[in-house]
Amino acid sequence: MDSDHTLFHYSLLGLYLIVLPTWISLYFLQAPYSKHNRPGCDPTVSPPLAWFFMESPTLWLTLLLFPFVQQFSNPKSFLLISPYLLHYFNRTVFYPLRLSRNKNAPSKGFPVSIALMTFGFNLLNAYLQAKWVSHYKDDYQSDELF
Repeated sequence: MDSDHTLFHYSLLGLYLIVLPTWISLYFLQAPYSKHNRPGCDPTVSPPLAWFFMESPTLWLTLLLFPFVQQFSNPKSFLLISPYLLHYFNRTVFYPLRLSRNKNAPSKGFPVSIALMTFGFNLLNAYLQAKWVSHYKDDYQSDELF
C-alpha cells in the first residue's frame, strides 16, 4: 500500500471514529457560539473572520490537490466536485460577507476553539472529498449516473 493510499485510509478511519463521540457530545451540550455563546468561555474572534478561516480549507485544499491526480482530465470528476466547491464557496466567501454587512447579526465573538476544531474537520473533509472524486473513484465509465 503506497503512502497516499495509507493516508486516505487512515483519514477515512479517523472520520468514522470521531462521528460517535461528536454526536454524543453535541446531543448533550450546546456548542458555545452564536446565540449559545457563553461569556468568558474561550477567547473569541469576529464571526466573519472565524467563518472564513474555518471553512477555507474546503476551497484551497481541494483546489491544491485536485489538479495533481488521476482523474483531473475527466470532465465527470469536475461535475462531481463542482456542487461541493460551490457550496463551500458560499460558506467561505459569501456567508462571512453577509455576516459582516448584517446590522442585526449577533456581535458576540466566535470562540477560537470552535473555529480551530472546525478548521481541522474541514481539512479532513476536503482531503477525503478531493481524493475520492479525483483519485479513488475509478468507475466513471461504468457508473450509471453518468
